[in-house]
Amino acid sequence: MPTQYYLFLSIALFCIGVMGVLMRRNAIIILMCIELMLNAVNLLLVTFSKMYNDPSAQIFVFFIMVVAAAEVSVGLSIIVLMYRKIHSVDINILNRLKN
Repeated sequence: MPTQYYLFLSIALFCIGVMGVLMRRNAIIILMCIELMLNAVNLLLVTFSKMYNDPSAQIFVFFIMVVAAAEVSVGLSIIVLMYRKIHSVDINILNRLKN
């Protein structure tokens, strides 16, 4: 399969993730869109690694997966605490937490 297909898929996934982060107000959906963007970067790194026959980019993929797992665990714990406090996961309601 040509590498252009993987590049276009990665760009499309990243753009969908960016649009989701910018347009949505639900914190869980925003975290999912950030994960989508990280997976698009992973796909791009693996594509370039295969294209240039250099496995060092695949090592970065593992580091990105570790960062993504840490981001999900911290993000979901913050969302659970936010839901316990204000009974909503809407990002616009976070101004209530200042008081």
